[in-house]
Amino acid sequence: MKVLVVGGGGREHALCWSLSGSPLVDGLYCAPGNAGIAATATCVGIEADDLDRLVRFAKERGVGLVVVGPERPLVLGLVDRLEAEGVKAFGPTAAAARLEGSKRFMKAFCARHGIPTAPWRAFAADEAGAARAFVAAEPLPLVVKADGLAAGKGVVIAGTRAEALAALDDAFAAGDGVVVERFLAGEEASLFALCDGRDALLIGTAQDHKRAFDGDEGPNTGGMGAYAPAPLLEGDAAERVMDAIVRPTLAAMAAEGAPFKGFLYAGLMLTDEGPQLLEYNVRFGDPECQAVLPRLMTDLAQLLQGAVDGMLGHMDLRWYPEHALTVVLAAKGYPGTYPKDTPIGALEGIDDDPDVLLFHAGTRREDGRLLSTGGRVLSVTGLGATLKEARARAYAAVERIDWPDGFYRRDIGWRALRAG
Repeated sequence: MKVLVVGGGGREHALCWSLSGSPLVDGLYCAPGNAGIAATATCVGIEADDLDRLVRFAKERGVGLVVVGPERPLVLGLVDRLEAEGVKAFGPTAAAARLEGSKRFMKAFCARHGIPTAPWRAFAADEAGAARAFVAAEPLPLVVKADGLAAGKGVVIAGTRAEALAALDDAFAAGDGVVVERFLAGEEASLFALCDGRDALLIGTAQDHKRAFDGDEGPNTGGMGAYAPAPLLEGDAAERVMDAIVRPTLAAMAAEGAPFKGFLYAGLMLTDEGPQLLEYNVRFGDPECQAVLPRLMTDLAQLLQGAVDGMLGHMDLRWYPEHALTVVLAAKGYPGTYPKDTPIGALEGIDDDPDVLLFHAGTRREDGRLLSTGGRVLSVTGLGATLKEARARAYAAVERIDWPDGFYRRDIGWRALRAG
C-alpha cells in the first residue's frame, strides 16, 4: 500500500518513521515533509493546506491511505475531499474536527453531554465589551482562549486583570471569538486515543511542557518537550479517563451525526475532583507523538487501516516497556520573532544509538548544509528502562548539536523525576 503523510513537522517525521517499518507500506510520501523526513519518505512539494493538489496527487499516485498530521487541513475538510474522491484517509471530517477547530463548540458539546470540564463563558467576535465586563468581575486567575486554531499557542493563563484584558484584545483583534474559563488547579497530562467512529483504543499518555523556558516560565508554545508514559495516568487512571471522557465523546459525536475517526488528543487537568477536560485536539500532539510512537510495538499502518475501516473493536495494542523523553530545539526568539535559514551542524551519528531518535521539524537542505526554517526545528527522543535514563540519553544527544541560533529547555521531565 502507498501511504501519503500530510505535514512537515516533528510529528510527521515520527509518523513516517513508524510507518516506514511496516510490511504493509511499499511506498511512502510526505507533503511537504522536511530535510529529515526525506531520508525515510519521498517528500512532495505540496503544502498541507493545499487541498486541491493533495487530492490530485493521491489519486494520480494510487495512494491507498492518506494520514493527515496537522489540524488545519482537517478543519478545512481534507478528509471529506479525499473520501469524496474514493481515497481512504485517516483523520476526522471537518464536522468532527470542530472539537479542536472551535473552543466554543467543544465547550458547548461538553455541556450537552455531561463531559467534565471547567466552567466557562463564550463571546463572539462582536462581543468584546461583554467579555471585558465578564473578566472584570470574575475571580482570578482566568484562562482566556482564542476560539479558532492557534497552533497550540492561543491560551493565556491570566493572573491579573491587565493580562486577561490584553489576552481578550489580542483575540478580538485577530477577528476571533473567545472562551473564558475558570482556572483549574492540578497537574496537566495528555491522553491519546485511536478512534474509528465507534470504538476507541488508548494509544498512549504523555506530559508536555508548554512554556518556553525552564521552570515553566515564559510564553506558551506549541510544546518544548514531553515524556511518555505519564506517571499520573498509569494503572487504571487512563482507563477511567477513557470511560468518563473519551468514550462518551465518541458516542455523542456519532449521535450528533459527526462520528469521529482519527487520533483524539484529550488535554486533561488532574484535579482533586477527578480528571477535567481542558481541550480536545483532533490529531496527535507535537512533541508528544515523538515520545509515544517509539513505545508502540503494534504495526501503526495496520492500526490506522483498522481505524479507517471501523475495525478497532477487533484489534489490540502492545507497547514496549521503555520510557521515552523528547527535547525540542527551537530558534531563539520562538514563539515570537525568530531568524530563519540559520545553519545547524554536528548531527552526524546523533541517532546511531538505537535508544536515541532524531526528528526534524523546521529544516531544509541547501548546498549540502542543513538550515532552520521554522520555530521548532528539531526534537531528540531518548529511550530508557527508567525516565531518568531516557532523559540522560536525550540530553547527551542534544548537547552534541551545534546550533548557536537555537535554544532548548534543560528541565524536561522535572516534575516526574522530582516526584519519583
